[in-house]
Amino acid sequence: MDERPGPDGETLYISAEVERGNKGPFRVVYADTDAERRWGFFCTNCETFDNAVDAMGRIQCNQCANYHKAEEWDSAHE
Repeated sequence: MDERPGPDGETLYISAEVERGNKGPFRVVYADTDAERRWGFFCTNCETFDNAVDAMGRIQCNQCANYHKAEEWDSAHE
């Protein structure tokens, strides 16, 4: 895992696990080296931790608008 300083100065760990984005992949981020405490996502397009995730599993980068669509979707979710 890649180690990087997070937004609040804490050390975060970027794993090789990815979710496809329209501009570049999002990599899963953990707060510990054992990958037990999931922290969020890292946008590889603009290299930021500033991403939003909703209950449907959509991910959107707040900096470059890179996004990942929800895996499962039907009209009942609107």
